[in-house]
Amino acid sequence: MDLEHTARCLAELGNVVRLRIFSLLVRAGDDGLSVGEIRRALEMPASTLAFHLRGLVDAGLVRQQRRGREVRCRPDFALVNAAFAYFRDECCKGVAVPRRP
Repeated sequence: MDLEHTARCLAELGNVVRLRIFSLLVRAGDDGLSVGEIRRALEMPASTLAFHLRGLVDAGLVRQQRRGREVRCRPDFALVNAAFAYFRDECCKGVAVPRRP
């Protein structure tokens, strides 16, 4: 994980709609949910959901798998854990300030 990818993940999760989608998927667990199930659960227009899912997928936070006509969405738990670990480790290091001669 690097700073740019961590920032991208946090930016995607910084949007209220995307955070609602992602939270729902996390609660669904490894089985994930179909796009239709997400839409119904969040009472969201299909076009709005597609737009926000694309951001989560592009950042790698959500994986999609096609099963026939259905598209299942699952959170990438490993990526989320890596992003938060990187953020925690980097932000909690302290600051190295050069001493005056």
